Amino acid sequence: MKNKALIVQGGWDGHEPEQVARIYKDLLVAESFDVEISDTLDVYADAEKLKALHLIVPHWTMGDIDPQYVRNVSEAVISGVGLAGSHGGMCDSFRKNVDWQFMTGGNWVAHPGNDGVEYTVNVKHSSSPILEGLDDFKVVSEQYYLHVDPAVEVLATTRFPVADGPHRLNKAVDMPVVWTKRWGVGRVFYNSLGHVADIMAMPEVSYIMKKGFLWAAEGKTLYGDSNNGSYAASGNTQIYTGMGDSQ
Repeated sequence: MKNKALIVQGGWDGHEPEQVARIYKDLLVAESFDVEISDTLDVYADAEKLKALHLIVPHWTMGDIDPQYVRNVSEAVISGVGLAGSHGGMCDSFRKNVDWQFMTGGNWVAHPGNDGVEYTVNVKHSSSPILEGLDDFKVVSEQYYLHVDPAVEVLATTRFPVADGPHRLNKAVDMPVVWTKRWGVGRVFYNSLGHVADIMAMPEVSYIMKKGFLWAAEGKTLYGDSNNGSYAASGNTQIYTGMGDSQ
């Protein structure tokens, strides 16, 4: 049986959601996924459908979302479904919904210099095998400044400042570009690259996304095989009350 993935695309047209979603689909189909693309957030209304997936791939920039839809996605990920996305399509999705930000691990706040900034992506060779074999590389695009969950495992960074701005008088910082985190037993993967389809199609960037998709989806299989007293296996998915308190 093939793994099932759902890509949800839409929101701000500047991030070329349809074109990027096609790239996502091609990457997943090449790895034998059964892929559905939705252009409406209403697909998140079906909680049981979401829990039957192996992977949810959001690519929806800005906009508003029904808080119940966020709870449905959250419960699916808590149960083991992977969540993986890029750029503003996952971490600048719903600026008023802090629950989405908590689950995904961060949120965009600025891109000094706007589009066209040349910067280096520094790959961190850590305990995670996801980016094995990938060297540092340069990209000309938006350089994302994010507010980031301290619980994430950072797999790649970029150095700020490059472009001018009020942040320049602070010390230099290494900003996460790629990270992973856990939400319940679900695996969450994020890559801040991918402003437009041409950037997502770069060999390095598409490689990062493919590896992230596979890693996130694998969590569903591992959870189903082990069921070893983890957060979801112990029944705790129904008692978490943190979602929705601030909406």
